Amino acid sequence: MANLEDVPSVDLMTELLRRMKCSSKPDKRLILVGPPGSGKGTQSPMIKDEYCLCHLATGDMLRAAVAAKTPLGVKAKEAMDKGELVSDDLVVGIIDDALKKPSCHKGFILDGFPRTVVQAQKLDEMLEKHGTKVDKVLNFAIDDAVLEERITGRWIHPSSGRSYHTKFAPPKTPGVDDVTGEPLIQRKDDTAAVLKSRLEAFHKQTEPV
Repeated sequence: MANLEDVPSVDLMTELLRRMKCSSKPDKRLILVGPPGSGKGTQSPMIKDEYCLCHLATGDMLRAAVAAKTPLGVKAKEAMDKGELVSDDLVVGIIDDALKKPSCHKGFILDGFPRTVVQAQKLDEMLEKHGTKVDKVLNFAIDDAVLEERITGRWIHPSSGRSYHTKFAPPKTPGVDDVTGEPLIQRKDDTAAVLKSRLEAFHKQTEPV
């Protein structure tokens, strides 16, 4: 944890003002559900800032727990190294740990979890132990054909994370980053074949949630 004496005054004051503003906001516990490319990742930061919530993206949290070598992170790495899926109990445990942080005091946005009915039940059980429950589930319902157009047209500049779209936000020169002139790449997941299997999994496993 950083020594507060070493934190610049501007940063301290900014955080203090943010916390004062947040103190009057109502507590909220939200789950964002939707297929890949539906806009969850775009909306999450805006909702997070507006309502002073913490954004819990389970994929990022797992990677962080593994990197920090927390007890749950060590168990998760063992499963990953064997090529196994990380158990639902482990993921719920990592969420449980995250909810104890000051940034989650006003509530949270869960993005990418629960994906199955069993995961939803385990999440409810964990929240019940804290005497809380989910307030709202936001369902991003978008036609599969629209998602395919969105995702298969997406190109990324790897080092900056800048994203482009061949139809909606094309680069000035096709296949080239506007700022650096470096080549753009398409993620392996951003193909019609991969999207089709991800959408099938979503409709089968996550829609019932």
